[in-house]
Formats: sequence, structure tokens, C-alpha cells
Amino acid sequence: MQVYVRSDRPEAWREWRKRLRHRWAVPFAMLEYALEWAAYALSNWRLLEVLEYLGKFGVLVAVIFYFAESGDRVKQRHYQAWQVVDLAEGKGGNGGRIEALEELNHDGVSLVGVNLQSAFLMGIRLPNARLARANFNAADARNADLTGANLRDANLQSANFRGARLAAVSFAGSTLNDADLTGANLTNADLTGASLDNADLRDVDMAGANWGSLQSIKGANVQGVKNAREFVAWALQNGAVYKAGD
Repeated sequence: MQVYVRSDRPEAWREWRKRLRHRWAVPFAMLEYALEWAAYALSNWRLLEVLEYLGKFGVLVAVIFYFAESGDRVKQRHYQAWQVVDLAEGKGGNGGRIEALEELNHDGVSLVGVNLQSAFLMGIRLPNARLARANFNAADARNADLTGANLRDANLQSANFRGARLAAVSFAGSTLNDADLTGANLTNADLTGASLDNADLRDVDMAGANWGSLQSIKGANVQGVKNAREFVAWALQNGAVYKAGD
């Protein structure tokens, strides 16, 4: 907002006086006339003009510093998010990890090797996350969205991924023994070298999944597996079971 505006020189008092209709208004008119002269004098005071320019310059400097320090603010935010994840390591419950992990992943931060053992991560959204060698042992990730994530060589033993979206996820070399994948979407997932011993694969959608090089599937329940007849037949020949019920 512009404050400094040059005022026009006030007209002579006699001209002011002519406009007054009542004598009682003369004192008020004299005060108004004096203030108009004061405004005129101040409007021609260069110091005010300089101060206004300095104020505008200060706003510009503040904007420049704001954007210049944006990188530091992002780093601070990431540091705080990692603190939340690290402090909750090895503990059950959420502890703010869901929000922290989602924020880190949204900003493209690598989550390689993160320890989420026994964590409550129900409904977490980590699409395309870099989670190679991560530890999800006994984690509760029901209804999670890990679409397109990299979970190579990860520990997913006894994890609960019921109803999770795991399409196009790389499980290459990962351990999914005793994992609960009931109703999960594993379309186009890469299971090269993965172990699924005793995993619950009931009603899993495996359309387009790469399972040809699975390491082991002994004891896994393949009842109701969708879009993968050849996989079911192969699994049953290699120690899997086919049974309904919990």
C-alpha cells in the first residue's frame, strides 16, 4: 500500500472562509485548514518518500530470503520426519510414522533400509517408494498403497498386507514367509527369487505377475488366487496348499 503521496498546495484561507455558512464552524475549519497545511508540508518531505522506498525494498529482500532458504526448510522438515521414524523404530503402533513416511516419499526421499518392524501402517500410501532392504517384519500394512514400490531384498516376514495395493511392486529376493496377503493386488509384481513359505495368498490378484523364479512357496495357501491358473498349478506341485477358511 502506498503511503507517501504528494498533496496539492492548500488554497488561501479567504477562499476557505467563503465556504463556511455558520460562524460556529470556524474553529473546526481552522483546524482542518491547519491539518491540510501540515499534510502538504509532510508530503513534500523527502524523508517520508525514502522511508517508503526502503519499506518496499525490505519486502523484496524478505521475499528473496524466503525463497533462498526454502531448501533449508525442506531439509529441516525431512530431518524432523526421520526423527519420528527413528524414535519409533522397533515399537508397535503408529507414532506418527505414517505421516512422516508419506511426507518423505512424497518429496522423493529414499527409504532404503528403513526399519518398520511391528509398525502399525494401516492404509499408508507410499507409491513408487524406494524401500529396498526395508524391514516390515510383523508390520500391519493392511490396505496400504505401495504401487510400483521397490521392495527388493526386503524382510516382509509375518507382515499383514491384507487388501493392499501392490501392483508392479518389485519383491525380488524378498522374504514374505508367513505374510498375510489376502485380497491383495499383485498384478505385474516381480517375485523373482522371493520366498512365500506359509504365506496367505487367498483371493490375491496375480495377473501378469512374474512368479517363474520364486525361491519357495511351501505351505502357502493359494485358494482363490485370481488370473493365474498356471501359478496355482505350479504352486500346488511345489508344496503350496489349497484350503478355505481362516
